[in-house]
Amino acid sequence: MFQKILIANRGEIALRVLRACKELGIQTVVVHSTADADAMHVRLADESVCIGPPPSRDSYLNIHQIVAACEITGADAVHPGYGFLSENAKFADILAAHNITFIGPTGDHIRIMGDKIEAKRTAKRLGIPVVPGSDGAVTDQKEARRIAAEIGYPVIIKASAGGGGRGMKVALTEADLEVALQTASTEAGAAFGDDAVYIEKYLEKPRHIEVQVFGDGFGHGVHFGERDCSLQRRHQKVWEEAPSPALNAEERAHIGGICAKAIADLGYSGAGTIEFLYENGEFYFIEMNTRLQVEHPVTEAITGIDLVHEQIRVASGGGLSVKQEDIKFNGHAIECRINAEDPRTFTPSPGTITHFHTPGGLGIRVDSGVYSGYKIPPYYDSLIGKLIVHGRNRVECMMRLRRALDEFVVDGIKTTLPLFRDLVGNADIANGDYDIHWLEKYLAKEE
Repeated sequence: MFQKILIANRGEIALRVLRACKELGIQTVVVHSTADADAMHVRLADESVCIGPPPSRDSYLNIHQIVAACEITGADAVHPGYGFLSENAKFADILAAHNITFIGPTGDHIRIMGDKIEAKRTAKRLGIPVVPGSDGAVTDQKEARRIAAEIGYPVIIKASAGGGGRGMKVALTEADLEVALQTASTEAGAAFGDDAVYIEKYLEKPRHIEVQVFGDGFGHGVHFGERDCSLQRRHQKVWEEAPSPALNAEERAHIGGICAKAIADLGYSGAGTIEFLYENGEFYFIEMNTRLQVEHPVTEAITGIDLVHEQIRVASGGGLSVKQEDIKFNGHAIECRINAEDPRTFTPSPGTITHFHTPGGLGIRVDSGVYSGYKIPPYYDSLIGKLIVHGRNRVECMMRLRRALDEFVVDGIKTTLPLFRDLVGNADIANGDYDIHWLEKYLAKEE
């Protein structure tokens, strides 16, 4: 087991990893920008190192500063959390060159899955069902028209190197295709430094289903069930739940088994999430995230397994702590992402939190790094906390969530709490009857 882990992140995920390390008896080092000097994870860590000014490129994305912090403090491993350098193959390679363990997959696996075209090819080779579309990057209009005609309209153009909704355009007809292709390519080049794009069949009312997987790097893999992340705005997840209201036990076991076998065959090490669009009983691979997900707590709630403990165990060479038959699913869990944003316009709302009170009681978990008097800096992601609720079934979970949302108080800034209070009372949400377009249509009606 590791002696000292450096946590190369900030906010709630840095605090989440820090707690796991303390439970395992591992010393902790956190890095921080000057803007985060008063952050909770900095206060609670055994050691902290300031690595630069507020802009991420000068601090949390500064590989040389993070490696130097490891060497200064004697950290023998790095947990990257999510975001920032968590899916940076170069970072993983550099750590390996300095004999520091990256708590995650190899740089090669990060590279494969970070390239959406190569990821799709790999998924297909591993037996994972994929969305019909181009086999590689689309380079001209003639080729694009041919592929779109073969798979049928509507189609979606996606950035090969991207995510988060950037470099992504829908063409409903052939007349839309030229502009969609040019716009997606331009956006991809500006956002990711790579203008390569590919074409896929556009599914009109799919759900977003993702399967949590783990590999030990030695040919063994397991899955921890699925999460439903269909409630999204601009391709960004807002509400996640496990298990999905749309799947039955047979479908869950089927797609989970496919994913676990694929991870084993790939020789993958650590946590990963294989994401699908799901429509009319069929799963279609869209991407794989080679890191811990923001929404991992809902999986922890229904399995009783600490996924960060598992990450650390696997990275230290200890292998998986469970076999597939050991993993049982218990009840239902929902996570709401609490952002420092206007609940209608979603405009960021940095500032000082004057009062912060979290809900409690059976089945309630709040992952947050903020506190009363904390000043939210304007430089980073607006996520300030996650409310995770667990119940014996979905009905109990929804009732508990309603109660927890009523108890949650954040004063001094605007947050998305009012949005969730609206959603929990909506009939479609109560019935689990929604798809990836539902939330944006709902918000459009409210304007």
